Amino acid sequence: MESDRAGRRRGRAPRRADVTVRRASAGDAGRLTRLVRTSGAYEGPYAPMVEGYRVGPDYIEAHRVFVAADGGTGRILGFYALLLDPPELDLMFVADSAQGLGVGRQLAAHLREEARSAGLTGVRIVSHPPAEGFYRHIGAEPVGTVRADPPAVMWDRPELLLRIGRG
Repeated sequence: MESDRAGRRRGRAPRRADVTVRRASAGDAGRLTRLVRTSGAYEGPYAPMVEGYRVGPDYIEAHRVFVAADGGTGRILGFYALLLDPPELDLMFVADSAQGLGVGRQLAAHLREEARSAGLTGVRIVSHPPAEGFYRHIGAEPVGTVRADPPAVMWDRPELLLRIGRG
């Protein structure tokens, strides 16, 4: 049976991952940086955006960064960073090998709970264009477009709002 680019077998549904979400630690910085830099979502014209990108220990300690880890191996499958003031999803990545396993949905559910516990009513998301469908699928609503800002960002990006209901 052939494998696709992410290493999953074609013709078979991927198995659900046994995932635990935990607060990131400074020791996770290198693995989070690798996850960002090797993301298949940032190939081709998007590659310059993550070239040289670094998720440092200082960033992890200053923000609410959470990782989704394989419950059996501890391998990091994805992560997100929530900024509180103003409320914004700063980063969300899922490893290519974990795509389709529900990791993104689990991170999004955790994000909602984290935002709710912080008293937020909504979280702004400036999406990587190919990820807009995912954010809409989890309930984020389009609210505008953030225009390109060369040389840092060479393309327009969808702006969405993820409303956070009261628990």
